[in-house]
Amino acid sequence: MDETTGTPSIDEPGLPGFGSAPSRAAPGQPAPAYRVLARKYRPKDFDDLIGQGAMVRTLANAFEAGRIPQAWMLTGVRGVGKTTTARILARGLNYALPDDPHAGPTIRLPRLGLHCAAIMESRHIDVLEMDAASHTGIDDVRQIIDGIRYSPVSARYKVYIVDEVHMLSEKAFNAFLKTLEEPPPHAKFVFATTEIRKVPVTILSRCQRFDLRRVEAGALIAHLQKICDAEAVSAEVEALAAIARAAEGSVRDSLSLLDQAIAHGAGHVTAETVRDMLGLADRARVVDLFEAAMRGDVPATFAELRAQHEAGADPGVVLSDLAEFTHLVTRLKLAPDSARSDTSLSEVERARGGDFADRLSVRALSRAWQILLKAIPEVQAAARPLAAAEMALVRLIYAADLPTPDEALRQIKEGGSLSLPARAPAAPASAPSMQAAPAMVPVMAAPVMAAPVSAPVTALRATSAAAPAPSRSLPEAPPAEAAPRPAPSPAMPRPTLVQSAPAARPESKPASGPRLRRFEDIVALADERRDIGLKMALERDVHLVRFEDGRIAFRLAEGGRATLATDLGNALLAWTGRRWAVTLSQEPGEATLDARAKAAVQSRHQGAASHPLVQAVLKNFPGAQIVDVRDKAPDPASDPAALGDVPPPEADDPDL
Repeated sequence: MDETTGTPSIDEPGLPGFGSAPSRAAPGQPAPAYRVLARKYRPKDFDDLIGQGAMVRTLANAFEAGRIPQAWMLTGVRGVGKTTTARILARGLNYALPDDPHAGPTIRLPRLGLHCAAIMESRHIDVLEMDAASHTGIDDVRQIIDGIRYSPVSARYKVYIVDEVHMLSEKAFNAFLKTLEEPPPHAKFVFATTEIRKVPVTILSRCQRFDLRRVEAGALIAHLQKICDAEAVSAEVEALAAIARAAEGSVRDSLSLLDQAIAHGAGHVTAETVRDMLGLADRARVVDLFEAAMRGDVPATFAELRAQHEAGADPGVVLSDLAEFTHLVTRLKLAPDSARSDTSLSEVERARGGDFADRLSVRALSRAWQILLKAIPEVQAAARPLAAAEMALVRLIYAADLPTPDEALRQIKEGGSLSLPARAPAAPASAPSMQAAPAMVPVMAAPVMAAPVSAPVTALRATSAAAPAPSRSLPEAPPAEAAPRPAPSPAMPRPTLVQSAPAARPESKPASGPRLRRFEDIVALADERRDIGLKMALERDVHLVRFEDGRIAFRLAEGGRATLATDLGNALLAWTGRRWAVTLSQEPGEATLDARAKAAVQSRHQGAASHPLVQAVLKNFPGAQIVDVRDKAPDPASDPAALGDVPPPEADDPDL
């Protein structure tokens, strides 16, 4: 499956072209052997190659100028014409006519020459083809090297065609080097490979390289139509477009699929036949599924997916078609001219895709593409592909229009709450269009992060509020109902209540920030705000000199980051809403929090090691070590204050 097929310009014996009708057996004669379309319509000259204009132009100029190299390297995906081009090159190098046998090499091949038929049928004695996939060793290359010394038997050049050359072993490549660089004047090499990266650079530097391109869908459709006309087969344009899309630029793949479609449809190639054969979904139904998903209609999305599955469409292929249509809508939105000129598009895709491009944002399309691209291999590998496809569509519906992380953070900082898209009203499953939805936004769940400005962290961490706070956590304000409120008076200022700002006033600020009474409170605040880098720097690199409300002075430890004072000031401004004077000092200051914590642990270990019981254990168990020292929990039986139903004694109790 690696040859490009084209429109033969002439009808030659043994090489049927478009002018020859399908061969039929004469009465009483056995039917001739069937030849697949990929072999029957293989190109015979450079004029027949489709989609390789750059290579043909370069070769034409080289032949006309007499600048013919000793070796060519042809690379490309399967089915674009590598082996066919190699045979055409061999035919052009040895082209000779009966009335002018001494004519030079040319790419103009108007009619059948002396050696053309034998070369195209791979039976010429001077044109040797070797499959490197089955002849990988140095002994196979040695046979070529030994035979290259002899002149050609009847042709002008000895041409060696090595297919899948990347399969040769390292020793075989090394044996080729000298001969490939300085071959005899009568020898030419043509290499073909699909894995150009596996060919050593020493081989590539001795060859003239040509990268054969994938054939565009429009050229493939026109080519398939010519072959259908030559075979007297009726074919719908939509069916040929589906075959061209499935072939992915490979001409031989498209001809193999066309061969199968002709047999499947008994001589009539229809879009429905091709869809059934390939397990594809109707393109119009794919657009309907895309519309239901982007509208947020979960029941309609599930119903359409199951209907396509019951009609024979594979769930993985359906998601692939959805991803392809998402890409098309994105192209229609960002580059409409190039997308609308694609001849492989149906009128439904072109019209409705343009409508979606006008109504969907790039963010929604990009998110949909990412979700579908990740879901395709999951569905293909799942034990229940239909269920996996449904769950992938659920992710698409509920996440396609979520804001990006930076947008969500900006909305929380600026507006105090994260604005999520509203849920669109679910349309009935039979709704053919999106007229019922005022705006194309995916369905979203009820807002779960509509946090007030004064407590965005509390809202995002609702599950952690029930856990007991560590000893270093910030002091929390008592509940509003914990004590009776005194009546306001002129001598007493009215207490300020901390409450969330209304959504219509995102610029409002909380009345007061967290109370920071000591340096440890700032470290705890950094931990609460998830600024782990700043927290670790404050613990390891700060020798505190002075701490006051709004002022901090410290000595920076050796190796600490020079911008720590500035970073801490900016962080405190963002956290407390007011500026702090953070300065560096040359005074020694206190020990760092990290050093104090390590000293405390060491002191506890030393105190435990001096205990007689611990000393006895260490003596009786050689190799034992003190791993950790923990405080003993109070015994409820001996400490009444630890009991939940007995209140602790008050300091002003008259009974004490």
